[in-house]
Amino acid sequence: EVQLQASGGGLVQAGGSLRLSCATSGFTFDDYAIGWFRQAPGKEREGVSCISISDNSTYYADSVKGRFTVSSDDAKNTVYLQMNSLKPEDTAVYSCAQGYCSAHKWWGMDYWGRGTLVTVSS
Repeated sequence: EVQLQASGGGLVQAGGSLRLSCATSGFTFDDYAIGWFRQAPGKEREGVSCISISDNSTYYADSVKGRFTVSSDDAKNTVYLQMNSLKPEDTAVYSCAQGYCSAHKWWGMDYWGRGTLVTVSS
């Protein structure tokens, strides 16, 4: 059974940092990419970052480039999202999903983990 679980959210002041984790199981880790998505209240879900596990290619939304870093630990089947210089507009529920990604397209995100709430205070 494919499982993903996001964790590490919390309350942080603007300018602070958080590291999210996406623990996975039930599939061959390096056959896929893991995407991070977020959804703020009243807004549509948006893709934040994606890492292709097989070659460590990484992709970022323009809104987080230079502030967020995605990485993976193959031994733990876990993907991390290091978030620095957080802004109030980063406040959202962050979720991870299994799928595929390239520079211009993220697709096949069929399995999702329960999200974790990130709140950035001003």
